[in-house]
Amino acid sequence: MVVFATSVFLLLAFIYWRTAGFMTAQTDETIEAEIAGLAEQYRGSGVNGLINIIRERVARDPNAKSIYLLTTDDFLKLAGNIDQWPKGSPSESGWINFTLNEKIGWQGPERLARARIFEVQGGLHLLVGRDVDELTNLKKVIERAINWGMGITLALALLGGFLMSRSTTRRIEVINNISRRIMNGHLSLRIPTRGTDDDFDQLAGNLNQMLDRIVYLMEGIRHVSDSIAHDLRTPLTRLRNQLENTLIAVDNDDARDQVGRAVAEADQLLATFNALLRIARLETRGNTADMQPVALDELVTDACELYEALAEDKGQTFEQSLATGVVVDGDRDLLFQMVSNLIDNAIKYTPEQGQIHIEVRQEGERAVFAVSDSGIGIPDDEKGQVFQRFYRVGKSRSLPGNGLGLSLVSAVAEIHQGEIILTDSYPEQEERGLTVTVRIPLRQQARKPRRLPQTGKDESAGEGTGPAPAEPRIT
Repeated sequence: MVVFATSVFLLLAFIYWRTAGFMTAQTDETIEAEIAGLAEQYRGSGVNGLINIIRERVARDPNAKSIYLLTTDDFLKLAGNIDQWPKGSPSESGWINFTLNEKIGWQGPERLARARIFEVQGGLHLLVGRDVDELTNLKKVIERAINWGMGITLALALLGGFLMSRSTTRRIEVINNISRRIMNGHLSLRIPTRGTDDDFDQLAGNLNQMLDRIVYLMEGIRHVSDSIAHDLRTPLTRLRNQLENTLIAVDNDDARDQVGRAVAEADQLLATFNALLRIARLETRGNTADMQPVALDELVTDACELYEALAEDKGQTFEQSLATGVVVDGDRDLLFQMVSNLIDNAIKYTPEQGQIHIEVRQEGERAVFAVSDSGIGIPDDEKGQVFQRFYRVGKSRSLPGNGLGLSLVSAVAEIHQGEIILTDSYPEQEERGLTVTVRIPLRQQARKPRRLPQTGKDESAGEGTGPAPAEPRIT
């Protein structure tokens, strides 16, 4: 808009400058021609001849388009159609602009004039000019036309710029929206095109081809990894069974220990392959899980009962704060595995005598499950990477595990349209711990949280990762 308006302004300014300059130059040329005629008459007939020619010209010009005034050295009028010398200082070349009015003896309406001043031999003063009122009015008309033209130009430029930017912004917003959905895991989406083959269509086509290539490569890698896991699981299972049969048949204690360790290693390998295959099934399954109403507090209670003994063996404080009536639509088996993985990780990475807090609460339209511990925690720069397959934090590499637990948790949360947030439990301490918060949409007809008879407060009204108003149970 600015470039367009500036271009039009420069064009109109040039037209005005050339038009006004031409008209002013034409007026000056007319005055110069009259001056030349008077000078010739003066050279031939002297002062009397000059006075006579001025009177003749005034008499022949009833409209007084030409202005004449011949005066003595003390500015007494000898001839002309005005009586007094106009006020004002002439330019170096003798040109002067003034107003024709009654003060200088002008008979008629007030007008603008332009003249040139000469000194004639004998001390006489001569003024020859033209009425330029029409020229001035014409310039004003041109200026108004230019101003209106600039206003219309700016309005059209603004409208055109708005329409162009609106159209461009809409197309960019479509690309941004589709890109955000693709980044959130909807890799089957593609950016629409209009068939105009413009720059945006070419960009969308290139992005779509890039996405097709990425999906093809990802599917190839996933297929290879899943095939390896599937193909190796069967021979590993046979190997594990043979080792177990050998363990039963061996009488030597040392040999039994070695075979037992081999069985444990085989079990760990099988667990890794099973986790890989389960994650692959979840990712290809999308949101087609068998969704049924699940009471989150009851599910977490069942999971906690499985792990209380393990936490007790490590001397850990195992605290629960579970609000009742928090119901979600989900696959109970998948949700149970997600909860179990998070609790197992908390116990595994929390040292002896540490603290673990399990919480279920309701926040608005979402059910919240949170596990807090006082363990080694996760550095801030690695929080976004722990959901990748086989990724392990540097501090945890010495502990048992395969780096697939949080990947499985992420896949389950995505199926249930949930989100996972990782924060520090104790940010002010050296061992900051970790709080994993999973938010899942509530079931539309979920039961309202019941009130505790002891306090009269909602069990789901807790905030943060600390104890909720529900009575905690500590083991």
